[in-house]
Amino acid sequence: MYQVSKNYRPLSEDTAHFVERLNRLVCGSRSEGGGLFEPDESIVVARAPGRLDVMGGIADYSGSLVLELPIREATFVALQPNPFRTLSIITTSHDGRESFFDLSLESLEENHGQPVKYEIARSLFQQDPSQSWAAYVAGVFLVLMRERGVVFKTGARILVDSQVPEGKGVSSSAALEVATMSAVAAGFEIALEPLELAMLCQKVENLVVGAPCGIMDQVTVSRGEEGHLLALLCQPAELVKNIPIQQNIKIWGLDSGVLHSVSGDAYGGVRAAAFMGYRIIAERNALRVTQNPEGTLHVDDPNWRGYLANISPEEFEQNYARYLPERMSGADFLGCYGGITDSVSRIDRAREYLVKTSTAHPIFENSRVKKFSNLIGQASSEALASMGELMYQSHASYSACGLGSEETDLLVDIVREAGSGSGLYGARITGGGSGGTVAVLGDRRSDSAIAGIVERYAERTGYRPYVFSGSSPGSDSFGTMRLIPA
Repeated sequence: MYQVSKNYRPLSEDTAHFVERLNRLVCGSRSEGGGLFEPDESIVVARAPGRLDVMGGIADYSGSLVLELPIREATFVALQPNPFRTLSIITTSHDGRESFFDLSLESLEENHGQPVKYEIARSLFQQDPSQSWAAYVAGVFLVLMRERGVVFKTGARILVDSQVPEGKGVSSSAALEVATMSAVAAGFEIALEPLELAMLCQKVENLVVGAPCGIMDQVTVSRGEEGHLLALLCQPAELVKNIPIQQNIKIWGLDSGVLHSVSGDAYGGVRAAAFMGYRIIAERNALRVTQNPEGTLHVDDPNWRGYLANISPEEFEQNYARYLPERMSGADFLGCYGGITDSVSRIDRAREYLVKTSTAHPIFENSRVKKFSNLIGQASSEALASMGELMYQSHASYSACGLGSEETDLLVDIVREAGSGSGLYGARITGGGSGGTVAVLGDRRSDSAIAGIVERYAERTGYRPYVFSGSSPGSDSFGTMRLIPA
C-alpha cells in the first residue's frame, strides 16, 4: 500500500481516486494492470488535463492567438525507476481498456549508445498499430536523449491512467505526453522549465509519433489554470495571460461521436496548404528564400516573422488574396516554389490543395480570437452574442477548409436553433476538426439547454454526446506527487 508523502496539498477528488486505484492494482497480477511496481520503493505521480479549444484551433501553426480551456478530465502517470534498462508500461483508459508494452532502451540507441534518429523510432512504433500508443510515452525518453543529452542508465516502470477520452479532439495525446514528461523529469531529476517541457512534448508528437500538431495543446495542459482561458500567442509559444471566466459565462464541450485524429489526412492537407499560401505570398514580396540541409525552406521575413497570422485581414484582401489559387496540385506548387517553411508537413505531388481558403483561415481566425478575447471580460448578453457570432464564423471557416463534418455541423445547428433565449450563444468545431468535439458558449441558464441539445442530437443520430464541463489546473500547478510505502 502507498500513501502520499507529507507536505503535499489536499488531494482533489480525481487524484484521491487515482491513488486508491493504484493501491488496488499494485498487488494484482499483470493481466489485472498490477504487479508493476516494487512495493518497497517510492513512486512519482504527475497529472495533466485535456483541453477544450474555445477559439484559435488550427491557426496555432500559423502564429495565431488561441484561447484554450484545461478540462476536468485528466491523465495520471505514475513512475518508478527500474534498475534494468527497460520501460515497462501499463495503460488504462477512461473506458476500462488496458494495454501493456515493454521496450528495452537499447532499442532507442544505435552503436556506442547514441540515440536513434526520429524517423527510425517512428517506424519502430508504427510496425504494430495496436502498440502505436506507446510512442507517446517511450518517445519522451528519446526526445530527452536527443534534445537534452540525457543518458538513462536505468529504465522505468510506468502506469498511465487516462480519463481523457481519445479521438474527441480534446488533446488526450498532449495530456499523455505532458504527464509522462513531468513524471520522467521528476523521477530522473531532470530540470525542465514549463515552456521547455511543453516544447519537448511537441517534439514527441511531431517527430516520434509523426502527427503535425501545433504547440497550443502542450502549453495549455501544462500551464493552464482552473476556471481560466489560457491566451497563447503561438509565435512560437508566448503565454499572454490566463483570462478568468466570468461567473455568468459557461463553456461546454459536446462530443459529436466522430473520432478525430490530428495525424489525419485532412488536417495535414490544410496545414500544408496554409504554408503553401505563405510561400506564394513571400514570393509576391520578393523575400529572400534559403534551404536548410533537411530540405525545409527559410524565408527572410522581417515583417511577419514567418507567421500568416501577422498579416491583417485588410492587408490580405487588398494585396494577396487575388494571387492565391483556389486549388493547386502539389506537383505544380513544387515545380513553381520548391517547398515550404514547415518542417513537419510534406507536399504530396499527386494531391490537390485548397490553398486560398487554408491560407485565409489563420489570418481571419487570429482577428476573431483577438475580438473574442477583448469581449470575454464583459459577460453582458450583448458581449456573449458577439462572442457567439465569432464562434459561428470560425466554424464556417473550418468547413471552407474541408475540416467540417455532418455531425459537428448538426450540433452547431441545434445550438443555433436553441439560441440566446435558452442561454446558448455560439458554437464551433474545435482542434483539428473533421469530427471530435464542439465548443458551446452559454450563460448561467444553459445547463438545461445543454441537456436539451444532447437529447435532440441523440434523437437525430442515435449517439448521445459526452459532455465536457468544468476545468482543472494544468500539470505545472499540480506539480508532482510522491507516493511512499505505508
